[in-house]
Amino acid sequence: MKPIAVITVTYSPGEYLTRFLDSVPEATDQGAVVVMADNGSTDGAPEAAVDRDGVELLRTGGNIGYGAGMNAGVEALRARREAGEIDGEFLVISNPDVVFDPGAIDRMVEAARRHPRAGAVGPLIREVDGSIYPSARSVPTLGAGIGHALLAPIWKNNPFTRRYLADAVMDEERTSGWLSGSCQLLRWEAFDSVGGFDERYFMYMEDVDLGDRLSRAGWENVFTPSAEITHAKGHSAGKHPEITLPAHHDSAYRFQADRLSAWWQAPVRVALWAGLKLRGVVAVALAKRARR
Repeated sequence: MKPIAVITVTYSPGEYLTRFLDSVPEATDQGAVVVMADNGSTDGAPEAAVDRDGVELLRTGGNIGYGAGMNAGVEALRARREAGEIDGEFLVISNPDVVFDPGAIDRMVEAARRHPRAGAVGPLIREVDGSIYPSARSVPTLGAGIGHALLAPIWKNNPFTRRYLADAVMDEERTSGWLSGSCQLLRWEAFDSVGGFDERYFMYMEDVDLGDRLSRAGWENVFTPSAEITHAKGHSAGKHPEITLPAHHDSAYRFQADRLSAWWQAPVRVALWAGLKLRGVVAVALAKRARR
């Protein structure tokens, strides 16, 4: 049995990276090759980790974004896959602030084998307080997506957010529109068939876009609660609101604009762009004030 590729994108991950790497060996019996696609860390954590067996550092050349970093990690392993040195059927993508439960990767592989058209498999995600994160959802419609983006920070239980998070069944294996990009098992064939992550997304929504494109290409996004991870969600994003908040709004626009591309939908795209730009400016200002 060949080791499975595990790719993580690092950006000064600190102590989270240690816990992530500590959890990988017990997550799979087939062994793993971990590639850290580093987007310009300054904390020394990725460099300190390369002494571990099976852990490699790939410098991407700068902060190129999450999806582009993942694509770079995949490409760095492609020759070894073709040479039969690593598992040729599946790979894992994960944030470095994830901790795998024992057997989590193996359980995702088993779920993929139960679903031959599974392009992606996602685990049950627990937050650090033990609560379950709704990580398998429907692809957002324009109305629900805009309403959620505009109202969620100030009115958490608004009807748009309830609709956006409607797929809240987290205790049974099922298909969904998309899976959280914080941790997924991907079928190499499926990932390649859609060209990997869309690198126009700097961060945020790249997982929604990937899941939607996999579905459109005839693959399934499968959620399986038999595999569990813990995710320290948002720890890095909270440090850099001036980067992450505009990126979130830009990604929300790109996702909807790509799906509203007809000439007669131009007024909708313009209104969407203006509204999200304004909201992004306000969100950054509020975040900076709260930090002060």
